[in-house]
Amino acid sequence: MSTITIGIDIGGTNTKFGIADRQGNVLFQDKISTQAYADFAEYIRDLSARIKAALPANQNLLGIGVGAANGNYYKGTIEHATNLKWKGIIPLAEMLKKEFNVPVIVTNDANAAAVGEMVYGAAKGMRDFVVITLGTGLGSGFVCNGELVNGKHGIAGELGHTTVNYAGRHCNCGKRGCLETYVSATGIKRTVYKLLADHLEPSELRGISFDKLNTKMITEAALRGDIVAQEAFEYTGRILGTKLAETVVHTDPEAIFLFGGLSLAGDLIFKPTIKHMEINLMPIFRGKVKVLPSGLQNQAAPILGASSLVWNYLEKATSTGGSPVLMPR
Repeated sequence: MSTITIGIDIGGTNTKFGIADRQGNVLFQDKISTQAYADFAEYIRDLSARIKAALPANQNLLGIGVGAANGNYYKGTIEHATNLKWKGIIPLAEMLKKEFNVPVIVTNDANAAAVGEMVYGAAKGMRDFVVITLGTGLGSGFVCNGELVNGKHGIAGELGHTTVNYAGRHCNCGKRGCLETYVSATGIKRTVYKLLADHLEPSELRGISFDKLNTKMITEAALRGDIVAQEAFEYTGRILGTKLAETVVHTDPEAIFLFGGLSLAGDLIFKPTIKHMEINLMPIFRGKVKVLPSGLQNQAAPILGASSLVWNYLEKATSTGGSPVLMPR
């Protein structure tokens, strides 16, 4: 009987879920709309039903890993997530455990991506690195000395809500000028619209509504020489690079991985990010920290990241002689 885990990635737009084995093979994957559910209990019922229908017979299900915005590792809850419809504190692990009767690990989506990078991706063998997820918002996961940093309250890794401009763009968290309002799929769209107002040059992005505009359109326009799209990437990379220079001082990582839709723009985002990070780094760090694409850039990556939480915890429990209980507190 082979062993499997379930990985669930709860995004602001869609929830991706799947079944994976220890070798990183995704045996099944699917998604449902996160935004379609105003009631969380109904969401869990439908999500669980879809997963149960896909579970193969004669398999040993070890546990469920979940990556979600504001996921609390210690409590197994989603707490006051700014990019989700459900407000307050949501007992996610408790509800999933009732459905499947297996242990559940919850963390924020970027922490899940960081563990996935360490277990399956380009961070294998690294002990100090950072993963930045560039999706609807901006998330971050920090690994120091081989351990994921969860923090005292289980919600460490919210670089997206550090401040770029105290009088800047309004953020869903209630603050102004948060990094994710500038550096994310939503952030670069806001930048494009600001630049369209400031520029007189022709741009193929004029006339596209905000709701229809996406990072792929901006990337393709930039590659065709659109000045507004190109400037949007330069501006976004400058802000991200400057903030990463501050992050390096805090953690002294070997590498910083960029993950998610916006990172798929390649050199358009990597070149200005690296340039401005190096310019703003404390001199002792210059030339020492790599900025790399994630090794998990595929459709199954969020599922692998979430499912890797289970494997990672089990391995640590085994190595320390502890009991493999997946909800730490």
